[in-house]
Amino acid sequence: GRALLILLLSATVSLLGGLIFGYELGIISGALLQLQIDFHLSCFKQEVLVSALLIGALLASLVGGILIDHHGRRRAILVSSLVLLVGSLILTLARSFIGLVIGRMTVGFAISVSSMACCIYVSEMVAAHQRGLLVSLYEAGITVGILLSYALNYIFADVDEGWRYMFGLAIAPTAMQFLSILFLPVNPVKLSSWDSDCQKGLIQLQNTEDRQTAKREPYKEKHYSFLDLFRTRDNMRRRTLVGLGLVLFQQFTGQPNVLGYASKIFHSVGFQSNSSAILASVGLGAIKVVATLIAMAFADKAGRRVLLMAGCVVMAISVTTIGLTSCIAPLAMARDCKAAADPNASHSLTQHPLMPVSSQPAVSPILPALGAGKSQAGPGFAATRSLAKAFASTQSREGVPDSSLTQKRVLIGQAKEETVGSTGPPFGGAPWAEHTVLNWITLLSMMAFVSAFSIGFGPMTWLVLSEIYPAGIRGRAFAFCNSFNWAANLLISLSFLDLIDAIGFSGMFLLYGLMGVMAVIFIYLFVPETKGQSLEEIDQQFSRKR
Repeated sequence: GRALLILLLSATVSLLGGLIFGYELGIISGALLQLQIDFHLSCFKQEVLVSALLIGALLASLVGGILIDHHGRRRAILVSSLVLLVGSLILTLARSFIGLVIGRMTVGFAISVSSMACCIYVSEMVAAHQRGLLVSLYEAGITVGILLSYALNYIFADVDEGWRYMFGLAIAPTAMQFLSILFLPVNPVKLSSWDSDCQKGLIQLQNTEDRQTAKREPYKEKHYSFLDLFRTRDNMRRRTLVGLGLVLFQQFTGQPNVLGYASKIFHSVGFQSNSSAILASVGLGAIKVVATLIAMAFADKAGRRVLLMAGCVVMAISVTTIGLTSCIAPLAMARDCKAAADPNASHSLTQHPLMPVSSQPAVSPILPALGAGKSQAGPGFAATRSLAKAFASTQSREGVPDSSLTQKRVLIGQAKEETVGSTGPPFGGAPWAEHTVLNWITLLSMMAFVSAFSIGFGPMTWLVLSEIYPAGIRGRAFAFCNSFNWAANLLISLSFLDLIDAIGFSGMFLLYGLMGVMAVIFIYLFVPETKGQSLEEIDQQFSRKR
């Protein structure tokens, strides 16, 4: 009975942690529409507000690991919940721009620490044969949280000071997570000791000799310094290579940017502007949720390596297909965002959420940003995407929905009639129309890409990271890889337009396809299979293998 209770509470903590993470990422796009009016925010200030969460999260990934290792996983989650409550209250009661920025930074810090601590805590708390399912639950929470945030953006779009409700509603799941963790033990209870695991046949140790050794020598937790991550001791350097490789390939396969074109691809298949934004967001969001649930179901059966490699193969094929179809039916609109002669071009980054409300129905502005959130990949991952995206390269993404062009013109102050004129299909005279079949192939490839990411890199990267390091340094190692994740996301977002300038739209997608192939080779050579093994056994396997 107690084991079952612990299992349910662990699942609750994991799911709520992900839900809050996804919600905080997605909610800003709708809130900004009202905030820019209520606080008269310039483009630059909106940019600062969107990036505040990213800065808080980056800070957390630098210091959070120490908190997790030295003060325990459970305490880290409790502290992050309290910090998140404070941040949400600051945002809900904010009366100034500075208050909003401080609130968003506080929230960013909290969700980043929580994301790392939740994954590690849950992976240590549950038996080997349930670990994949329960750690992946975090990723499922993120996808649901992002969808939920868009629904609430829509509901509160026309409510006076609706942004206060948007930010304030995060308090409910945070309080629930805080209460759930109070009932969980401080130290992971080995629901399965070595003995019982071997008897149940959950862990097939290599041979009877290993099994005897395992029983004779209780697993001793070693102490590590941060620099041990780069030394040969216990094969730590190889583990760091595996962790960084997964995190960087997760970003360099183009996940943050591919979704930037989702809205345009939906449009090319014939969906008109407003519905294209909604479909691109909600449709891809729903596909992501379903794919993540499939990954959860198979993580402990098929194994991490299989899902990672299968996901990478499908991503490489689908992104290459988009590259090839766009050679024939060009999607090249990347320059649109620069073409708008905005005197503040350098500051028009966050334009996706900035659409003036007058320019179109409330829904449309909310959703283009989804390209951002949808990519949400994994703990820091998800976030990153959206944020960096929003913060850094929204230029890139927002050449995307035609609505953003409209919006830009409005922002620049051109006549409203022209705006309305520009909302027609932007591709009127474009070569799209003739290529209906190719457009559908592109759309299906996009859906395949999103599904493959949500089955492979999305959840599995964070699952493997929570397993491969020894307990004594797990928090710092996870945080170290996480900080690279945020940084790489930022880099990918910032380089998007320059890449398109250099090699063209189709060239960029073909490059992402090449990175996908390299990722498959990397996983095949370096990433071990960890399903069904206890964390101690994974550690011993790594320590022995050269």
